Amino acid sequence: MWTTILIASGACFVLKWLGGVIPREWLEKPVVGHITKLLPIALLVALVTVQTFAHGKSLTIDARVPALGASMVALKLKAPFIVVVVVAAFTAAVLRHFGLFN
Repeated sequence: MWTTILIASGACFVLKWLGGVIPREWLEKPVVGHITKLLPIALLVALVTVQTFAHGKSLTIDARVPALGASMVALKLKAPFIVVVVVAAFTAAVLRHFGLFN
């Protein structure tokens, strides 16, 4: 485990160092700007998907799935972030309380 942590730390250091030595002309290309705008969104979607549907190495459907749907509805209605979180938590809690999902 420590080997993995040290390798990841070294990779982060190298990436940070590369950010300072890459020529500015490369960073000002439209393709680079487009990628840097979309990459955080893709990473966040992947994180939410894994945390919602994965349990160890298996696929699971539990109260988090409808909670995610409820939070998507709240986002569509342009609710503040804290309201989105409360809606998702409340949905999961109610479904678990009534035994509809584990």
